[in-house]
Amino acid sequence: MLTTATIAVFHGKQAGKTLAFRSDIDALPVTEETGVSFASKTEGKMHACGHDGHASALLGFAKYLSQHPEVIKGTIVLIFQPAEEGPGGAQLLINEGLTEKFGIDQIVGIHLFPEFPEGIIACRPGAMMARNGEVTIKIKGTSAHGAQPQQGQDAILASSAVIQGLHSIISRNISPLDTGVLTFGEITGGQAMNIIAGEVKIEGTMRAFSDEAYDIMTQRVKELAEFIAQGYGCQAEVSFNHMYRVVDNDAKMVQALEEVAGKNYVECQPYMLAEDFSMYQQVVPGLFFFVGIRNEEKGYTYPLHSGKMQFDEKNLLSAITCYVQLIEALNKEVER
Repeated sequence: MLTTATIAVFHGKQAGKTLAFRSDIDALPVTEETGVSFASKTEGKMHACGHDGHASALLGFAKYLSQHPEVIKGTIVLIFQPAEEGPGGAQLLINEGLTEKFGIDQIVGIHLFPEFPEGIIACRPGAMMARNGEVTIKIKGTSAHGAQPQQGQDAILASSAVIQGLHSIISRNISPLDTGVLTFGEITGGQAMNIIAGEVKIEGTMRAFSDEAYDIMTQRVKELAEFIAQGYGCQAEVSFNHMYRVVDNDAKMVQALEEVAGKNYVECQPYMLAEDFSMYQQVVPGLFFFVGIRNEEKGYTYPLHSGKMQFDEKNLLSAITCYVQLIEALNKEVER
């Protein structure tokens, strides 16, 4: 998987930090419907989350650095990272020693975002995007004839009770001053309409802005699922896939971005979306921000992961400009 990763390094003649700028490069299992001349040629594969734009912006930044080496202070590391959508290319690169090998002091990342108008740079200090994980619950009962339900243990009935019960976790186990999301988007089970289902599988996502809330959700999902299933004569097997951590922006780096973006900067709300950029922030201070791409007149309003998601390429200049100016802004404390 990491064979598609590319790392580029620029060494400046002036003293400064080692700053990393990261772009994700992977696509999604979505069929493209944009109709543009450069649309995906592979059926069922599309850059529907703007990662092609992220990569293009980083390439534009690389071109600028090669043409204007005088702006480089310290060392600039450009990371073209695979597998952001899964299973998490950031952690794989970290495991390979990326941050230690290059001595990275700080890292910067972006996401094109259709909720903000063109020209807007949106960010916030602290928690900006959620920690997330996947949960799978297998409810095991006993099959029987639908006309004789007393001879079986109905896994469908148990699973419906489990789902309803688990939704009490957010309102009764998480502090009202904190928050979380527990969503079950897939449920499969049963063999025929007149057979009591012997097994049901429930799959969902859990998200929170704090490790405390996330850990409570993890504990209570397991406890409640097992307890409720037992009440229906069934057994629950609960497994988790803990994915990305909270995108937690360094306050001083956000201040530098605000200085760079000027009147185009807005402080956004936290989003329950998740990003594997957060894994870099576990080892070095990081800054992740949104670049607005919404344009009502041109119809660039479709959400991320839509087959019609599109943007005006001029918005890549907003990202590149921020990158260039952040070199100076993030190195100010070195100069003092």
